[in-house]
Amino acid sequence: MITKTLMLLVVFVFKNINEIQEDMMELKPTFLAGVPRVYEKVHEGVLKALEELNPFRRHMFHVLYNFKLKWMNLGYKQKYASRLADLLAFRKVKNRLGGRIRLIVSGGAPLSSEVEEFLRVTSCGFVLQGYGLTETCGLATIGHPDEMCMLGTVGPPFVFTEVRLEEVPEMGYDPLADPPRGEICVRGRTTFAGYYKNPELTKEAIKDGWFHTGDIGEMMPNGVVKVIDRKKNVIKLSQGEYVALEYLEKVYGIAPIVEDIWVYGNSFKSMLVAVVAPHEGNMKKWADKNGHKGSITELCSIQDLNQYVLLELKSAAERNKLRGFENIKGVILEPQPFEFDKELVTATMKKRRERLLKRYKVEIDDLYKRLNAAAKR
Repeated sequence: MITKTLMLLVVFVFKNINEIQEDMMELKPTFLAGVPRVYEKVHEGVLKALEELNPFRRHMFHVLYNFKLKWMNLGYKQKYASRLADLLAFRKVKNRLGGRIRLIVSGGAPLSSEVEEFLRVTSCGFVLQGYGLTETCGLATIGHPDEMCMLGTVGPPFVFTEVRLEEVPEMGYDPLADPPRGEICVRGRTTFAGYYKNPELTKEAIKDGWFHTGDIGEMMPNGVVKVIDRKKNVIKLSQGEYVALEYLEKVYGIAPIVEDIWVYGNSFKSMLVAVVAPHEGNMKKWADKNGHKGSITELCSIQDLNQYVLLELKSAAERNKLRGFENIKGVILEPQPFEFDKELVTATMKKRRERLLKRYKVEIDDLYKRLNAAAKR
């Protein structure tokens, strides 16, 4: 049973939401650990089920959601924040997760605050994020249950572990600035001694006893850590502004029309573009509403859909108060999510950016040419 559970946790991310729910109902887990993509699919599944409810029941769900969230923000534990809401609405969400879930842990990449808040309110269990690497032999930081002030963060340092932020001057990150940001460095009893038979790489990664993770973090006022991006995935646009690509992908990835997204930019361009895999169900709804028919591939070639996706991304940027240079100016529509091509993502669903660039370089160059031509008119 344990082996089967572990296998299912590994492949959850490659399944659709219906398959995930079927596995949950069969296993009835009390503990679930996964990457953010798993929980994003659960979130999408619940929202889809909400759309199928009549307007009154959908409205009541949102009323109960906001009511429970209010009491949780006031310091009440989720178990006692609103038992009525749990009974009337959120018990059904819990049943979708097997009915016995007690603890949900996310790791491998930052989980968006929107999805984490939704799970904290509706799952009827503890939801938290953790942070660690192979080199830290497990957890370096971990969030605390029922602490809404840790929403969107990976929590404070774990036992026997110290964490600090180191300045990255070439990217404008300063631990002494407001807010304090920099490369996350870790040391402690659980940190590894070095890479096997590779002293050069060890010397590069460990300096003065501190392991340099390569992740960019922000220290919150309450002493917990928020992972912003990977050091190598922070790029500078031609106007001198720095952009955290993975953070933007999390923001834009919440848009209903988006199933998957890869944001691209470089130091020779002033604009960001993206490759977007549209959400199949929402794309078909748009097609039916606007009189379009055809396969997913045919729909992705329609210019009107391209413009609609851009508008949805713009709306997501406005809701999250992104700056102007963080807005996506052009998109390429891809019929299939990246996760179905193992060459484009890692086992933990991190995007292989160099391979993605190689795959879409011709389309990206053409898109930039069209955007530059439009800007000169």
